[in-house]
Amino acid sequence: TTMGSMACIGLFFFVDMGDLYIGLVGFILAIIGFAGGQVFYNSFLPVIATEDQFDRISAKGFAMGYTGSVILLIANLVMIMKPEWFGLADAGIATRISFVMVGLWWIGFAQIPFRRLPKDNAEKPPENLLTKGYKELQKVFQELKTQKNTRHFLASFFFYISGVQTVIYLASTFATEELKFESTELIIVILLLQFVGIIGAYSFAFLSKIKGNKFSIIIMLCIWTAICIVSYFVVSKIQFYYIAAMVGLVMGGIQALSRSTYSKLIPEDTEDTASYFSFYDVTEKLAIVIGTFSFGFINMLSGGMRNSILALIFYFIVGMLILMTVEVKRGKGLSR
Repeated sequence: TTMGSMACIGLFFFVDMGDLYIGLVGFILAIIGFAGGQVFYNSFLPVIATEDQFDRISAKGFAMGYTGSVILLIANLVMIMKPEWFGLADAGIATRISFVMVGLWWIGFAQIPFRRLPKDNAEKPPENLLTKGYKELQKVFQELKTQKNTRHFLASFFFYISGVQTVIYLASTFATEELKFESTELIIVILLLQFVGIIGAYSFAFLSKIKGNKFSIIIMLCIWTAICIVSYFVVSKIQFYYIAAMVGLVMGGIQALSRSTYSKLIPEDTEDTASYFSFYDVTEKLAIVIGTFSFGFINMLSGGMRNSILALIFYFIVGMLILMTVEVKRGKGLSR
């Protein structure tokens, strides 16, 4: 968190292309800081909550995150669009200050969990952190061989999250290239995604309480499939806004329920939940690489992003089929 937030603040010094190395290093370190911290953040779920609370608290975590990002994004957007209101010379300096605000917001609000979450057990750091990290992942991989449900869920997660994250990462590129969206219009799309994501996270957590996690995720995967089909035919900006609203609805839900479902599938006597969530995070990152690569490769071969979006249906269908073989805990039993 400290590394990521400080790197984000450092982007203030990225003024133009002559400072490109500052932008690249700052961006890479911020991403590493965020992804690394997220592993431990996720791993606290089975530590601070009982199984019957996983869905609700996971959904609330994403919803609060979306709420915070909407508030800060609106504040930064106003400053960038109206720099004179804040005594700033132009939108350029306002944008650079926005990075500082994001970094301070990030590390500032992080102090709450740092002070309130359970303390770590004091252990002597290993001599080689990289080797230790690899051994932890290898240990989880070996344990998964005897955990059919967890193993099948991760396989399902790998496929469907490839499609989900590819849509999230490349939606703005599609809007820019295919529909000629301007920067301001893209920010509105992001706001729409975050706002509807709040509703989606809570809505599907409620649905999972009634019908179970697996049923809720399958419903969302059907919606993701429909989004890909509809996106193939979109020709206007207003149509894209409707699609963005649909994405937002299932974006928060699929992330929140995936995390809580995985928490339910981790063996109850597991003390080192961080290792399990490291494996979960590595699975997601590999899925992003595969998903975005296939999107770009199909775009290169076919000469259009619409075909790439249509091809993402494969990931959702395969993920759905594998998920049907998973039994997810409900209370003390299992729901098929």
